[in-house]
Amino acid sequence: MTAETTSETTPTPRPSVLFVCVHNAGRSQMAAAYLNHLAEGRIEVRSAGSAPAEAVNPAAVEAMEEEGIDIGANRPKVLTDAAVQDSDVVITMGCGDACPFFPGKRYEDWELEDPAGQGIDGVRPIRDEIKTRVQQLITELLPAGTTTN
Repeated sequence: MTAETTSETTPTPRPSVLFVCVHNAGRSQMAAAYLNHLAEGRIEVRSAGSAPAEAVNPAAVEAMEEEGIDIGANRPKVLTDAAVQDSDVVITMGCGDACPFFPGKRYEDWELEDPAGQGIDGVRPIRDEIKTRVQQLITELLPAGTTTN
């Protein structure tokens, strides 16, 4: 086998992404759900918050239900150093300096409106922007023809 053939047939490890927002109740939950759904398990997905809420935002749950994705049973999780260290890509959504920095990680800050306190009509455009960004992220992390294990 040539090296070229080997690289085409050997699966690469799944990339991992961590979505972080303050409460882990809206933006990061929607982003994680979209990535799980759209990447079909080819990317390891985590989400967390620097000050997690008690529950996921009901308007975010409703907005994702409209897309056929159920996040109603999800629970906000606290951001840990381990979650950041175990991720290849860390995407923040308004958590500011609360997110730890580790060299060698890819960091992005997605400036998105906070859905907290908004009804479904206010959350839909945020959801749609998140979906667009997640779709772009998938194309960056999973180039055409890439297989993962």
